[in-house]
Amino acid sequence: MLPTPELIKNYIASGLECTHLEVEGDGQHFSALIVSPAFAGKRLIQRHQIVYAALGDRMKAEIHALSMKTLTPDEYQS
Repeated sequence: MLPTPELIKNYIASGLECTHLEVEGDGQHFSALIVSPAFAGKRLIQRHQIVYAALGDRMKAEIHALSMKTLTPDEYQS
């Protein structure tokens, strides 16, 4: 069974505090807009690592491609 955008959204939200979260995709390729205070003071690669940690092994097993836009709440408001 292919993962759905809603399932990916739930995976991220269960492992990361998000103030805004959008996920789109076709079952294999997904894109996400993730807004979290956890990203404050972090570089892009560190932000992506935080999301990968929230997804855990699902990144290897279920999710084949995920492009991310990761923002802090202040960045999102701007």
